[in-house]
Amino acid sequence: MMARARQIPTRIQRTLKVVSTSLALGLFATGTFATGALAQEGATGKSFVEEFDRIDRSFWFVSDGWNNGKHQNCTWSKNQVKAENGALQLTFEQAKTKDRDYACGEIQTKQRFGYGTYEVRMKSAGAQGLNSAFFTYIGPTDKKPHDEIDFEVLGKNTGQVQVNQYVGAKGNNEKLVPVAGGADQGFNDYAFIWEENRLRYFLNGKLVQEVTDKAKIPSNGQKIFLSLWGTDTLKSWMGAFAYSQPSTMTIDRLAFTALGEACRFPQSVLCTLD
Repeated sequence: MMARARQIPTRIQRTLKVVSTSLALGLFATGTFATGALAQEGATGKSFVEEFDRIDRSFWFVSDGWNNGKHQNCTWSKNQVKAENGALQLTFEQAKTKDRDYACGEIQTKQRFGYGTYEVRMKSAGAQGLNSAFFTYIGPTDKKPHDEIDFEVLGKNTGQVQVNQYVGAKGNNEKLVPVAGGADQGFNDYAFIWEENRLRYFLNGKLVQEVTDKAKIPSNGQKIFLSLWGTDTLKSWMGAFAYSQPSTMTIDRLAFTALGEACRFPQSVLCTLD
């Protein structure tokens, strides 16, 4: 729905060595990556499972001190990002930060990832006007076209999740998928499998959207994002914003498995596919 203007400081646009905090099926210890070729130029990220026992700053960049445009009513703040009890918590709360009255949380990988399976287990925030998002993105700040693949829980109706993708800044591929019991009431598993000629979205292991039109499938390697933000202006999309108390998006696990590699934890959607 919303084309993102990722205002990421130039200082982080450099290649960094990544140390994984992955642990999968007892085979991959901290700091060890699985091998596997990645198809897209610039996509150097390897397979991993992140369980958020801590935030590894060599792997993750924590957004801090800016916003993505006039539509966003909060400033990204490192204070809204923490790992606690084996989960990542992103919060939205009233806190005057620069020119915004609210602060919100986001993390992103420092490396780009290519074709493969992306999975998150998360509980969304539940307030009107908020967006709990799991997505991949690349764009002009990285000297690339705007490509993106999204799962977004919109505060106006947490009984559904929106899937969408952008190719060269062209979107309008939205589909709303029901989330039984509500995305903010418990943890759900969201996943997409990205291939050159096919993009599949899954909710709790069930296929909910399949795209086979290559013109609608991104091709550029992308960074992985988790974010919680709000708006005063996008009412028809995210609901009328009305702050009453802090809100939290909780992420239990995030994983990427490169195309052609085996599933890395028992609950992975890859373990259930034929």
